[in-house]
Amino acid sequence: MPSLFDLSMHFFLQMAVVLVVCRLVLPVFRWFGQIRVVAIMGAGFLLGPSAFGAIWPAGQQWLFPATLEIEGTSSTHPSLAILYVVGQLGLVLYMFLVGARFRTEIFAAHVRVAGVTAAAGLLVPMLLGGAVGWVLAGNDGWFADGVARWQAVLFVAAAIAITAFPMLAWMIQECGLADTRVGTMALACAASDDAVAWILLATVVAGSAGSMNGALLAVGGTAVFVGFMLTVGRRLLRPLDRRSAPDRDGLPVSVLLVVLVVVLVCAWFTDLVGVYAVFGAFVAGVAMPRGQMLDTLRARTEPLVSGLLLPAFFVFTGLQTDLGLLLVPAALLVTAVVLVLSFGGKFGAVTLAARYQGMSWDEAGALGAFANARGLTELILLTVGLTEGIITPALYTVLAVMAFLTTLATTPLFRWFDNRARARGREFGPEGEGASVSAAMPGDLVPASAAPEAG
Repeated sequence: MPSLFDLSMHFFLQMAVVLVVCRLVLPVFRWFGQIRVVAIMGAGFLLGPSAFGAIWPAGQQWLFPATLEIEGTSSTHPSLAILYVVGQLGLVLYMFLVGARFRTEIFAAHVRVAGVTAAAGLLVPMLLGGAVGWVLAGNDGWFADGVARWQAVLFVAAAIAITAFPMLAWMIQECGLADTRVGTMALACAASDDAVAWILLATVVAGSAGSMNGALLAVGGTAVFVGFMLTVGRRLLRPLDRRSAPDRDGLPVSVLLVVLVVVLVCAWFTDLVGVYAVFGAFVAGVAMPRGQMLDTLRARTEPLVSGLLLPAFFVFTGLQTDLGLLLVPAALLVTAVVLVLSFGGKFGAVTLAARYQGMSWDEAGALGAFANARGLTELILLTVGLTEGIITPALYTVLAVMAFLTTLATTPLFRWFDNRARARGREFGPEGEGASVSAAMPGDLVPASAAPEAG
């Protein structure tokens, strides 16, 4: 059993390697038109058994040990547990920052359009995913022993319907769309769709434990939590901004402490009720008062969260993905079917629903492209399914590949619709697609001043 000193020393080396690999692969992904978050996701896969492990198995297993053998008994290696916890902390803090950027006034102005679009982007993929789950449940190798067919149906339905909420926020920020209708609606649709997907997952987990109390707790607890935070909680937090009067430091330590406690307690509570920490952290960000305090907090914490803590999660998920499991005809067929249904169901449903609600084809297509990204949130769901003994590593890998490829397609697809709009002298704004007011060329994705540092 490694000592605490050994674990900490090994963790320092792991994170150093992670940061170096993220930096090395970033120019490659940039060359293919991808943004930084997709490069970090790709780095996680490269450090797993499918790439690093295939080239140098002994080195990969030494640097990122997954299991620990003690007297013939295998258990999760403490080093892997540390990566998981650090990655979860990064997720929680990042989702808080996402909520802190959420433009509720834009969402309120387009709530009907967002509601119809979110419903279409949820129901159609759920039906398609449920059908896939029904078929796979009748075959061995995809779900763990004892998993009922209805549980398989709900799990795959959630996996197909989910959207990469945290990654989507990152994409929207890097594309300069945080203050636009398409960006705000994409986040709103992702939030509502993912909340339903988490409740479905809680139902599956509760069913595997032999009790449906967990599902009821998830639904009731989520409703109470959101209602409290957006009413009473918001009023209680309002004085925080007034206490952050301009001074040399800009953010009093007492205010920072209160904010961190609120975020962590919200994450703990939503984990407790079964909707998972990322949702609670997002709602905490939405409930925070807008002003100098939040602006200063974001500016000081975003580089640390996105540059150090969040990559640990991608490495953890990459260690669970083994592409060698797909090198059989049946697995390749399932992967192809899942890809087609996932892409067509999400992108097609959201695009058509948005167009039906009055959006232009370009804006509707851009919204559909963003909704089709599943990366980070999908990996969270798959990790829960694997650790809870619901799915097998084979199905985990199939759905992880789907998550990576649909996320990889998001930015190029959005760029295509954005360039089409710019070619007609239009751009995406707070009220939708309008006449361009900038001198940006059609090939530009976002003005340099609006894009965050490339990292």
